[in-house]
Amino acid sequence: QVYVVFSEELKCWCRALVESVWRQADGFQLRCFLVDYAKYCSVPSESIRVLAGVFAKIPHRAKKCRLHCTKPLTLHIDYCENTAKIGPAKRWDTAAIQHFRKLLE
Repeated sequence: QVYVVFSEELKCWCRALVESVWRQADGFQLRCFLVDYAKYCSVPSESIRVLAGVFAKIPHRAKKCRLHCTKPLTLHIDYCENTAKIGPAKRWDTAAIQHFRKLLE
């Protein structure tokens, strides 16, 4: 279900999908995917609203996707052997994500 959350970074209300919820000392925090900005953000539970009527039917501008047959790689360094090899990784590292975003721009 799509909700509306207030993004402090963007300073506006945005449509979002709730990814996860966790409890903090002062209430609940939500991790959300902003469907019109393709960004993730964390918001307090007080900053979420139900999306009303026809606004819920507007298509999302951003979609989650994956690159077909592209697997993350990372540099594995062995200090004992004094070698470095590129090999598979479980997640994309920060440098690879930043490089890909620069290529898109």
